[in-house]
Amino acid sequence: MTERAEPVVRVRGETTLEVEPEIARLTVVVRAQDKNRRRTLESLTERNQACLDLIGRYGDAVEDVDTSAVAVVPELREGRGERVRAYHGGVRIRVTVRDFGVLGELVTLLGDEELTTVEGPRWELRPGSGVYDQAAEQAVHAALAKAKTYARTLGTEITGVVEIADAGLSSTPTPGDYALAPTAMAFQRASAFDAGGPPAIALEPETIQVHAVVEATFRLAPPTSL
Repeated sequence: MTERAEPVVRVRGETTLEVEPEIARLTVVVRAQDKNRRRTLESLTERNQACLDLIGRYGDAVEDVDTSAVAVVPELREGRGERVRAYHGGVRIRVTVRDFGVLGELVTLLGDEELTTVEGPRWELRPGSGVYDQAAEQAVHAALAKAKTYARTLGTEITGVVEIADAGLSSTPTPGDYALAPTAMAFQRASAFDAGGPPAIALEPETIQVHAVVEATFRLAPPTSL
């Protein structure tokens, strides 16, 4: 006599949390240009240091600063040969800000530096944020609740767990957030700033959506009504 297989139920549990961002990321690009390679490098070094000094004045409000790219590229004249028209230099600085109260002022002052562009802010959670665990936990509870509903409908109950698999956990911005735009907001030095210190830009954090999905399989007691 063949033994009947133990019945199981497979379900998906999902949840979406709307939370405030924990950090804001800025990308600062410092540029320099001159016909002389040495003067290009000197200008680039001075402007880069000026930006780093400005960022440093904010102390613990800034969580992290790193230089992700440095480049000095010659621009060749048209025609034959390797005659250089000018040298273009650039440094990219990535800034992580934890205190949003200083963010608008920092963005404005960096944008007021010579040949400096600021892109951002990009509102994010920290990679190890507890929000991700919270979302995963709620997704598991959702899967369990759905499985219990199916079991109750069949006149039975859950007797154990066979498997729970993480089907996806990602942080996505709300509609209109930076990731959905063709380019991030950019603030660059303009002639209007030359008349005096520019007013600080007002920046409000945008809500972040954290979506978690799990797939779960539960064992069921054999239904008595089937």
